[in-house]
Amino acid sequence: MRNSYGYESYRGRSRLQTALTAVAVILFIILLLAVAFFFFAQQYIVYDDQGRAHLEFPFLQQVQVTPTPAQPSEPNIVVVTETPQPTPTPTPEPIPAVVELPVTALTDGTAAERVADAGGNAALFVMKGEDGTLAYVSEQEMALGAGMNSVQEGINEAIAALNGGELYTIAKISLFKDLNTPYYYSEGNSLRSQSGNWRAPDGCRWFSPASPAVREYLTGICRELCKLGFDEILLDHCAFPAEGHLEWIVEGELYDPARLTQDLEAFCAQLREDLSDYPEVRISMTVSPAVLTLAEGDRSGQTPELFAQYADRVYLPEPGEREDWSEALARMGFEGKDLIYPAGTGPQGMGTYR
Repeated sequence: MRNSYGYESYRGRSRLQTALTAVAVILFIILLLAVAFFFFAQQYIVYDDQGRAHLEFPFLQQVQVTPTPAQPSEPNIVVVTETPQPTPTPTPEPIPAVVELPVTALTDGTAAERVADAGGNAALFVMKGEDGTLAYVSEQEMALGAGMNSVQEGINEAIAALNGGELYTIAKISLFKDLNTPYYYSEGNSLRSQSGNWRAPDGCRWFSPASPAVREYLTGICRELCKLGFDEILLDHCAFPAEGHLEWIVEGELYDPARLTQDLEAFCAQLREDLSDYPEVRISMTVSPAVLTLAEGDRSGQTPELFAQYADRVYLPEPGEREDWSEALARMGFEGKDLIYPAGTGPQGMGTYR
């Protein structure tokens, strides 16, 4: 018989119960961690092209470090940048104000003063007149044979000295209109009538621009004047005659009405070629009123296109009250400063000639 004196014996907590309690605690902690991990991992869930989800943690990605290739050592290079100098603004060329002076001013030392007193900036000298005489000594055969040279001693040296200064000088020559030289060189060179040399209403004879000998003579004069230092050669009467009894001129090789312009163009082209050594010298021309008004029946041979191609400047006649030159001048295409009017007759800003 078991005697416990009123008490049951104490056996303590079983080992199984303790283990189960420990397991429960561990599972609870794991559950809490899982829940925390679930919410933490939401931002790192990535879906692939098939829609399958997977985790991409940035701290688990491998960083590919591309090694920097070793650079060869180089000496320090000092780069010096030069500050460019500003391009100077070119000084605009003054508008021509041409003053015609007598040939005596070539040698008496008054040319610059006379031009300044007249309010001009360029001096013009007639170096070959309509009578054929020259204001200098030429070496051209026709000038020597016809006695057209100046008789003033030392004239060429004086001209060269004047042209060596700062004054802008212009040599004006009467080309094909020539009173005296054709008298000595008529055959094959001058315009003819049935009775001899054809003459204009003022009595002057005319050389033919179609004559090779005449072209050589006149381009030779221009070369000599360039060599003497003139800044500009003004070609007066660079044309066939346009007034008088033109029907009296004998037609033929020296005067073909169908080739007047072509003959002038041939002369101008030869002149440009012969003066190629003097590119700084301007070639200017006077123009007849008939060309500016585009008059029908004009037989000068001049056209606006001739001036546009071969002239650097054009000297205009005094405008008539009702004459419209706009179309002809537009076809020439010159800037205002290269259209030279007689003083007081042209638009403001144009060149002037007095």
